[in-house]
Amino acid sequence: MVLGTVLLSLASLYVLYIVIFSAVKDGIDKSEVGQLLKAQYGIQEKKISISDDEIEKILEDEFKN
Repeated sequence: MVLGTVLLSLASLYVLYIVIFSAVKDGIDKSEVGQLLKAQYGIQEKKISISDDEIEKILEDEFKN
């Protein structure tokens, strides 16, 4: 009974963390100050691109061992 309550509390806190994190990040990105910082310093998220061939090679190497 107690273990279920603890797990439910932890799960609820984790969901609350995700909601607050995404709301704050979205709020900063859409605010005037956030847009000013992006325009002034050119801050953008880095996107990593990996081709399908690279993924297949990594998986093949991983499963050979």
